[in-house]
Amino acid sequence: MIIRVVKMHFREEAVETFLTLFERVHPLIAMFPGCTHLELWRDKTNPNIFFTYSHWDKEESLEKYRKSFLFKSTWAKTKALFAENAEAWTLEKRDY
Repeated sequence: MIIRVVKMHFREEAVETFLTLFERVHPLIAMFPGCTHLELWRDKTNPNIFFTYSHWDKEESLEKYRKSFLFKSTWAKTKALFAENAEAWTLEKRDY
């Protein structure tokens, strides 16, 4: 399983636009082949910072999503709302 965390810092006036966009695309992303979990988190100290937290069955599924029209069109609209560049991490869960 692959875990993807993306940190996004939005301009204050763009937060509601982002939330409306995410509400619309959330079901589409969650149904994308290989996506097994998707959440949106909001920073407690800075309400303009959000994180997406998603699980993918394998890295190839995540890469197919990142090359899809859904991602490209959503990301173009999302990054236009940023106050700062996004940061992203692709992680593997370690079982002990």
